[in-house]
Amino acid sequence: MAAASLGQTIGPAVVLMGAAVVAVPLFRRLGLGSVLGYFTAGLLVGPSVLGLITDAGSILHFSELGVVMFLFVIGLELRPNKLWAMKGEIFGLGLVQVAAAMAALSVTGALAFGLAAPVAFVAGAGFVLSSTAVIMSVLQDRGEIATSEGRKSVAILLFEDLMIVPLLGVVAFLSPLAHGGSGWADLAVAVAALLALIAVARFALNPFFALLARARTREVLTAGALMVVLGAALLMDAAGLSMAMGAFIAGVMLSGSSYRHQIESDIEPFRGLLMGLFFLAVGMSLDLSVVAAEWGLVLTLLLAFTVVKGVAVFAVARLFGSESRAALHRTSMFLQGGEFAFVLYAAAASGGVIDARDNAVFSTIVILSMALTPLIMIAADRFVRTDASMDGVDAVRDLKGRILLIGFGRFGQIASQALLSRGISLSVIDNDPDRIRDAARYGFKVYFGDGARLDVLRHAGAAEAEAILIAIDAPAQATQIVALAQHEFPQARLLVRSYDRHHAVDLLRAGVDFQVRETVESAYLMGAQGLRALGFAEAEIAEAVEDIRQRDAARLSEQMQGDAMSGSERLHTRPVPEPLTGVPR
Repeated sequence: MAAASLGQTIGPAVVLMGAAVVAVPLFRRLGLGSVLGYFTAGLLVGPSVLGLITDAGSILHFSELGVVMFLFVIGLELRPNKLWAMKGEIFGLGLVQVAAAMAALSVTGALAFGLAAPVAFVAGAGFVLSSTAVIMSVLQDRGEIATSEGRKSVAILLFEDLMIVPLLGVVAFLSPLAHGGSGWADLAVAVAALLALIAVARFALNPFFALLARARTREVLTAGALMVVLGAALLMDAAGLSMAMGAFIAGVMLSGSSYRHQIESDIEPFRGLLMGLFFLAVGMSLDLSVVAAEWGLVLTLLLAFTVVKGVAVFAVARLFGSESRAALHRTSMFLQGGEFAFVLYAAAASGGVIDARDNAVFSTIVILSMALTPLIMIAADRFVRTDASMDGVDAVRDLKGRILLIGFGRFGQIASQALLSRGISLSVIDNDPDRIRDAARYGFKVYFGDGARLDVLRHAGAAEAEAILIAIDAPAQATQIVALAQHEFPQARLLVRSYDRHHAVDLLRAGVDFQVRETVESAYLMGAQGLRALGFAEAEIAEAVEDIRQRDAARLSEQMQGDAMSGSERLHTRPVPEPLTGVPR
């Protein structure tokens, strides 16, 4: 009996992993992205096609933990002062976009499709809540989270997460099955839970992880990190708020902690697996029988809602100062409905606001919109590139150079000087049209292209280049380019700008030829200048700097060998002081 039970548990897991292993690399190779690969794999193994897995709902519910952990990791990247600086975008840009899109979609549902006003409102409100999982995955893959436009997208997503609470309240008010209002009590509970989470995260988490670090056992620290993420999510869920919001707040409160990098590396494997599972589960949830029975209504509603929401998002983006290309890029990301729509539709169905048929049709529209998003973004990117060429920015095409330089920001500009001074031919690409135009004003020819795309690398001359210098300020994207170049262009030496120590270790493990942290050399120079200002002899200064270099190299070697202790533990066990305190940058 136990063996049969174990087999029944492992069987679906093997099916899901097998489908993902086949579909995701194939779709990435075709340039369609991993998200669409997950969706397609889930649809194939789900009840609508092969029927290898029938309980898609349970898997979808469990896999929402992937979204929770993803928001926790994003929170770790946003310090409270940065988040506070975004308050205008969250409650300004986010509010205007949500209100405009919700009004436009509700009116469309009522006037164009004859839906009753409450039904039209619920349908439009659900479609307004874009997929946090899809959009944040796209922003992270492209290294855009830290950009101005990326921060605006994050702000809008945060406001949409906040909106699920009042929207559920409105659904409860509209419900003919409601018996008296407890809205004020629910609001008080939600506010109390939010304040409690902020207080615990602010004052208790750092001492908690310091206590765990003393155990010098990595699995204990990992368990503690998972407990914090899931505990914050559980508290918010019990208070009627978004689980993802709870994890995000916990991440923000830990963003200034010396344990941030260790926690992030512990959570990352779970986050990646569960995010993939979430996309698989969404694909499995697509009921093709509903599409077949209501195909006319499904397709027309999908087209109408997509166009109307797109117009609203684009108009708001332009109203708030984004240029046309940036507005188009944001629109292509926000065209879909998201995971919170399922929650809203389920609540409306259970409250009698919509019937079972409406719930099935609206949910199917959201799933289809999520699946189509990668294709829409590919089309939008190609349009943007064409538009950039017409504005005096040339797209990359058949370049030849001994060195291919990817990224022409501050780092890339300085790195190129020594090469150009010796007459080395460079092919330079960047994905920021404004930066390309600025470079042109100073006599530098830079071409428009995304270095993470195989076709762009080929057109940029990567196949003939002796070296590829990756100088972008996006660790995940830099690592992605490394993997792509190693597989497709093995003749080229890889010289990479690393973001911090952890990124440097990842690059060394990946086998790059050379990496340098973006601030380390200037920091060495500043330290040496400090000694010089105090009157130390040049020989002594050189000896001190060389000693620090050797210690740094030794620590990198130690981390390369898979030392299981956290950075703070190594500081406590090492007999001589380290160059940096806390978790090294």
